[in-house]
Amino acid sequence: MSSEPLEISTFGFISRSPIQVFEAIADHRQLERYFTTGGSSGRLIAGSTVYWDFADFPGAFPVKVLAAEPAELIEISWGPVDALRAVSFRLEPYRDFTRTKLTITEGPWPFTAAGAQEAMGSQMGWTGMLAALKVWLEHGVHLRDDFYK
Repeated sequence: MSSEPLEISTFGFISRSPIQVFEAIADHRQLERYFTTGGSSGRLIAGSTVYWDFADFPGAFPVKVLAAEPAELIEISWGPVDALRAVSFRLEPYRDFTRTKLTITEGPWPFTAAGAQEAMGSQMGWTGMLAALKVWLEHGVHLRDDFYK
């Protein structure tokens, strides 16, 4: 059995420019339209702490913004104080900046059965966020409306 911590990563292509995808994540008003079903307290700016709330996990989660580089990268940390998780959103231009590859990576979790269970739950959440972001930016559809409440 490995002692290396677990990390998850998922990606998807969105038919919008990297700056449009970045803004959809960084701007709390846009984030609330497809992801934070219970609200978000502010824009993701490096050095700030905002709060994300979800209808499926009530109670605001503090989110510390470690980096926010327009059209390239957002890094945050969140979770319980004794088990903070780092999350990165990496944006890569594709097809002359008309599409964006968004890769979301989170970790670490301990290499245990419980850690694997938590990592898989996060994988599910980030994949859902990617799908919701894509249909919202490309088609204006609010995929998560009434999904969890």
